[in-house]
Amino acid sequence: MAAQHRCIAIVGPFQGGKTALLEAILHRTGAIDRPGRTGARLGDTSPEARSHGMSVEPAFATTRFLGEAFTFVDCPGSIEFAHDLRAVLPACDAAIVVCEADARKLPALELILRDLEAAGIPRLLFINKAETAAGSLRDALALLQPASRVPLLMRQIPLTEGEAAVGVIDLALERAFVWREQARSEVVALPDGERAREKAERYTMLERLADHDDALMEDLIAEVEPQADRVFSDLARELREGRAVSVLFGSAEHGHGITRLLKALRHEAPGLAQTRARLGVAEEGAPLVQVMKTLHGGVSGKLSVGRVLRGAVHEGETVTGSGGGTARVAALTRLAGAGGTRVPEARAGEVAGFARLDPIATAETLSTGQAAPDALAALPAPEPVHALALRVRDRKDDVRLSAALAKLADEDPALLVEHRAELGDLRLSGQGEMHLRVAVERLASRFGIAVETERARVAYRETIRGPAEARARHKKQTGGHGQFADVALAVRPLPRGEGFGFEDEVVGGAVPRAYIASVEAGARAFTAKGPLGFPVVDIAVTLKDGAAHAVDSSDAAFQAATRLALEEALAKAGPVLLEPILAVTLAVPSGATAKATGLVTARRGQILGFDARPGWSGWDMVEALIPEAEMTDLIVELRSATAGIGTFTARFDHHAEVTGRAADAALGRPPLRKAG
Repeated sequence: MAAQHRCIAIVGPFQGGKTALLEAILHRTGAIDRPGRTGARLGDTSPEARSHGMSVEPAFATTRFLGEAFTFVDCPGSIEFAHDLRAVLPACDAAIVVCEADARKLPALELILRDLEAAGIPRLLFINKAETAAGSLRDALALLQPASRVPLLMRQIPLTEGEAAVGVIDLALERAFVWREQARSEVVALPDGERAREKAERYTMLERLADHDDALMEDLIAEVEPQADRVFSDLARELREGRAVSVLFGSAEHGHGITRLLKALRHEAPGLAQTRARLGVAEEGAPLVQVMKTLHGGVSGKLSVGRVLRGAVHEGETVTGSGGGTARVAALTRLAGAGGTRVPEARAGEVAGFARLDPIATAETLSTGQAAPDALAALPAPEPVHALALRVRDRKDDVRLSAALAKLADEDPALLVEHRAELGDLRLSGQGEMHLRVAVERLASRFGIAVETERARVAYRETIRGPAEARARHKKQTGGHGQFADVALAVRPLPRGEGFGFEDEVVGGAVPRAYIASVEAGARAFTAKGPLGFPVVDIAVTLKDGAAHAVDSSDAAFQAATRLALEEALAKAGPVLLEPILAVTLAVPSGATAKATGLVTARRGQILGFDARPGWSGWDMVEALIPEAEMTDLIVELRSATAGIGTFTARFDHHAEVTGRAADAALGRPPLRKAG
């Protein structure tokens, strides 16, 4: 039987050490000469990642350990790039959750674990930076358990000298290991002073395993030492069935605990067969691939990174996506950071880059069969929470900008590109300030397009407060047929949301029937831009009277007269500015609820209420109404108040009058200065 090829996601909160762990694994398995950011070749390879000191897209690297192949996927930890994580997870066999024994990062850890739970991904918890946190490691289980709805299972306890952790005691092996810098740990005798603690912690671990193993429970009751094979078999079952999350210690930076982690993955992590079962994929059938990420390069074009779930795909074969598109595989690449090696085929379990699959999107499922396969995992795009308006610095880049943005949105479906013709804006929306900053930087670094950014503008409206009437005559002699039209109009406000209404009350044929439609068309055209400079809404226009000339009247003349009459009438009717009001739902940890409500009220917002977030212990939902003009940077301040994890959803609710300073700002008026 051929050795299996596993795919393991490396996930965890921002700045927890995920990329350092990937490089430590690659160093330990001989894939790279030295780990660490200064010599990194396979992690954080993009200029944006290096510039900001954080992962901004998944990185893929394949290595071998004790004869078995592993592809590791280093996933971004920031909530702003969580969509990439969700696209990667369905095709992975298991995940390493990299975290710290730090209560401040607990909410961020909970978000990561929720994504894993939702996708049904088995996981190990690797507590990083253990050499500097000996005290907190002893209480790590109690500290971290609230972040996980699945029980955490301590596999190791720290071996300490003073206040420093120098190794671990493995509770399954009943051995003590002393860490060595960038090398395998050294097995040492179990210190006499640690024997009692080791026995107690091991018994706690075995009790947890015995919850689903009656034979082990009988051994514990009879005080019979269980066989090592039984213990490891139970640990593997708990991991694969998602009943417990094993907790290991180490240090990615110093290479501590790496070998124990790899051995746990090799012996206990599920393989491709279990992943197929989770996704509902039959063992037999046409080759099947799950697309995990889309990349656009320079001369290389589009690259779809996917894992082969069944069969083998060869260079030159035609594949069909679950979206219905078909394409020929121009080349296959085994990925290693920013580079890769061309290969003739990709076999079951392997992760490869599939070149030039232009109609295929991230999260699609591919097959070499003629029929489009069913999609194995839904990946709805998240609602945007931050927006910018873009403008090219050099006008010759206008056409290229649209094509470049389309490629960025293909790479990252969490980006939304909109052309707002009414405002003349090209709007880029996404998951936060850093998310959009990286997108703008990629426009420059990948496509050579420099853009300027500004606040996304608001689509204001205007209406009137009261009724008014006006009469206007359009008369012009041009030498031949002249132009003549006379109209008497009345305007009145309509209830909010009614839009535009037109009524004809002309009697006696003062305005011929043929020109009544011209008056309505002129009125509708006028409402595109009212006295304040914005579209006019919630207004009724009534044609009361008028006059026509048998020769000189025309459609254009009546439309011109209508515009003149409406300019006068609306000026009398008390024009008022309307702003869009959004219904906003904020999701925040309970400890930050007061800060969140403060952010709402500071933005002219109205708190509608708040309640516990369903299914999320320690989280609240705040319901509010906030003017769209006040939404700029809300996500930035909300994340700042919630250690980077707060978020919100927003939808249009209604229009409301805006006056005072807010109206002056919208109309571009300078603020009034106090006398004196």
